Amino acid sequence: MSTLFESITLRGVTIPNRVWMPPMCQYSAEPEGPLAGAPHDWHFAHYAARAAGGTGLVIVEATAVSPEGRISPYDLGLWNDTQVEAFRRITRFLGAQGTVPAVQLAHGGRKASTDRPWKGGAPVGPEAHGWQPLAPSAVAFDERHPVPSELSVDQIQEVVGQFSAAARRALAAGFEIAEIHGAHGYLINEFLSPHSNHRTDAYGGSYENRTRFALEVVDAVRAVWPEDKPVFFRISATDWLQDGGWTADDTVRFAHDLHTHGVDLLDVSTGGNVSGVTVPTGPGYQVPFAARVKAETPLRVAAVGLITEAGQAEKIVKNGEADAVLLGRELLRNPSWARHAARELGGEVRVPDQYHRSL
Repeated sequence: MSTLFESITLRGVTIPNRVWMPPMCQYSAEPEGPLAGAPHDWHFAHYAARAAGGTGLVIVEATAVSPEGRISPYDLGLWNDTQVEAFRRITRFLGAQGTVPAVQLAHGGRKASTDRPWKGGAPVGPEAHGWQPLAPSAVAFDERHPVPSELSVDQIQEVVGQFSAAARRALAAGFEIAEIHGAHGYLINEFLSPHSNHRTDAYGGSYENRTRFALEVVDAVRAVWPEDKPVFFRISATDWLQDGGWTADDTVRFAHDLHTHGVDLLDVSTGGNVSGVTVPTGPGYQVPFAARVKAETPLRVAAVGLITEAGQAEKIVKNGEADAVLLGRELLRNPSWARHAARELGGEVRVPDQYHRSL
């Protein structure tokens, strides 16, 4: 049987296969009003299609823990109970298809308050539903972005509380797994990297200080998340800088810390925190970072990054480079990728009765 289509159990949650959907923002929520940040028909159809297509785990896009934590004004959120109720429709359907529903809890930090990518993705102000971004240090991401407001220690603790409250709402909404977004240059990643964290207090400087905020968030989420349900952490394994940034060595060290604090799986990506850096992309270009974490730490690992072919995905899991693969753009192109891969590899995947004629 195909290794890619073997189930995997994390704590008390069994995921039917190793073909997973990573968080991919849809930038389609209402920006203001009583339904701001709540999923609607587009989100339901988007996630439902991947579940019907056989994807074992769907991680719902970066979902903000506060209004100012959104990457764009059009992002989803879990800062109120109206959003909880709207998410229940999605989690119920995913579960009914045998797909495990997960959600990524996020704060955009200094990269928040930007327009939708197809509108250029530039920072937006109050006239376009925008706001003043927050960050560990008053250092802009690039020349286009405004200088963010540096968080006080009290504000840092407030954000930790927002992650905790969002996790409680995620549980009430029916999610089985909570993923903490610590990658791609958003708030937690900004604290981790010396490139973006210039603080001189207990949250900056040394490795221990720069990782303090992330571990406080993990502890806050783990404290309200049931013992029998997993917590994931998404990380950028490197800033892709020669000097002065977060490194693969830091990631391995931090993975040990995350394991001690109750994280079950590291979702390994790279980059996003440094503007203009050269990233050597190619098929599976981020897999070696995931493989190193898996080889050198006790954490389970998921790999991501230009994984497109069934044989390629099978090899990654079978060779022990990762426990699962996350297909982003490929699942946007083909919601039924898992079913097609199972047919190619000789694996088994649940097919809705309504689609029996496709077998």
